[in-house]
Amino acid sequence: MDEQLEKMVKQVQDGAKYRSIHPDLIENIARIELKKGRSWKDSIKAIRNKLHQVGSAYQPQGIDYERLYSEMKSLPQDIHNPEVRRFLIQTMGNHASTRERLQVLDQFFLETLSSLSPIDSILDVACGLNPLALAWMPVTPSIQLTVCDIYVDQVEFLNSFFEHFNIHGKAYCCDLTQQIPQEKAQIGLVLKTIPCLEQIDKNIGAKILQDLPCQNLLVSFPAQSLSGKKKGMRHFYSEHFQTLLHNTGWDVSTFSFPNEQAFLIKK
Repeated sequence: MDEQLEKMVKQVQDGAKYRSIHPDLIENIARIELKKGRSWKDSIKAIRNKLHQVGSAYQPQGIDYERLYSEMKSLPQDIHNPEVRRFLIQTMGNHASTRERLQVLDQFFLETLSSLSPIDSILDVACGLNPLALAWMPVTPSIQLTVCDIYVDQVEFLNSFFEHFNIHGKAYCCDLTQQIPQEKAQIGLVLKTIPCLEQIDKNIGAKILQDLPCQNLLVSFPAQSLSGKKKGMRHFYSEHFQTLLHNTGWDVSTFSFPNEQAFLIKK
């Protein structure tokens, strides 16, 4: 990393909302912005705006992982325990993407994944706090779970979650616009991810669907904005999804939920 780029990344990270974001992603966006020839101040602002769109907008208040660690350590190690499930629901409420799914959590994964049940391995990209929904998924007791996201503190929390509940899981940081995970799994989860990534790379959607090494993919798109407005998003993203599938010949099943449109791809 050259000196100018390194200085830019560090200045972006000075903002509390961006401190825990994977440095590789910040560097990638900074490289793009530097090529535009803007002033230093405008470049920093543009980078932070982009990071807000792809990440911090979904957790504007931040997440107190220290408190969550403390609460989790006192819980039984069975994720199906009622006390544990209450903790998982409350924790998922800290992130907009999983919070929007809570009202249909009992149905979402059972309906979308029933044809593949029981599932023995999952690759969840740009996962957010979705791995905490494992207790609501039709999986085997020995489920293998690989997940990645852009937040360092979130990844550390998820690895602690796997350890505490004796889950065969691994979480790590990733910038999907630069490198697509290659861990094979029975199913890949790409939940409300593509619109965020397309803020950085407009061609990334089709690439992710093609390059993820999973024969089955559960892909979803938001049916409303973060502020709750519908704005024709279900129709827009359904049409956009069809363009991403162009000439693939894949088998696709469609599922509609109040806040989300989901598609199960079988390659």
